[in-house]
Amino acid sequence: MYQLYYYPLNASMAPHMVLEELSVDFELIKVDRKSNAQHSADYLALNPLGRIPTLISGELVQFESPAICIQLAENHSQANLIPAIGDKDRPLFFQWMMYLTNTLQAELMIYFYPDRYNTDKMASADMLVRQENRITDMLAVLDKELSTMPFLAGENISVCDHYLFMLCVWADEFKQPPLAFKYLGAYLKKLAKRAAIIKVCQKENLSLSSYQ
Repeated sequence: MYQLYYYPLNASMAPHMVLEELSVDFELIKVDRKSNAQHSADYLALNPLGRIPTLISGELVQFESPAICIQLAENHSQANLIPAIGDKDRPLFFQWMMYLTNTLQAELMIYFYPDRYNTDKMASADMLVRQENRITDMLAVLDKELSTMPFLAGENISVCDHYLFMLCVWADEFKQPPLAFKYLGAYLKKLAKRAAIIKVCQKENLSLSSYQ
C-alpha cells in the first residue's frame, strides 16, 4: 500500500488525484505546514528537502510531485495515465509535463513567494503584478493548445492533466483565472466531473462550485 505525505491544496494534490484515479490502496498522512512539520527531524529523515509531498511504496521513498506522478503512472501502466513507449503521444506528454513543472509551476512559486526573490516590499508588490501577467500569458498558451486537443497530451487523460488541474487551482484568484479562458475553462470543468478529482477536492476541502 502506498503512503502519501500531503498537505491540502499543496503540491501533493496532483499525486493524490493520480492515486484516486488509479483506484489503488493508499494512506494519506498529513504533514502540518502550519506547525512546520515538514522541517521536523522525522520528516526530514524521509525527505531531506523538507518539502511536500513524499510517497512511500515498500522500500521506495520518493519526493518531487511530478516524479511521483510519473512513477505511479508507470507502475500502473494498464490505467493509461502515461503514453506507452513508442506511442506517438509520449513525446508530447513529456513536453507538457516539463512545461508545467519547469515553467508554469516555477513562475507560480515566484508569484506566491516573492520575498524569497526580493527583500524590497515595493519591488515585491510590482513583482506580483508582473508575475501574474507572465502566468496569464502561459495559461493562454495552454488555452490555445486545448482548443484542438481533448486532453493536454493527446486523446486520453494523463497525469499531465491532473498536474495542470492542480496548478490552475492555485491560480484561481487571478484577475483572469484559468476558468475564464474559453478552452482551458471548459477543459477544467470537464476534469472537475471526474470521480477521482471530486473525491480529492472533498478530502482537501476545495469547493468545485465554480466548476459547475
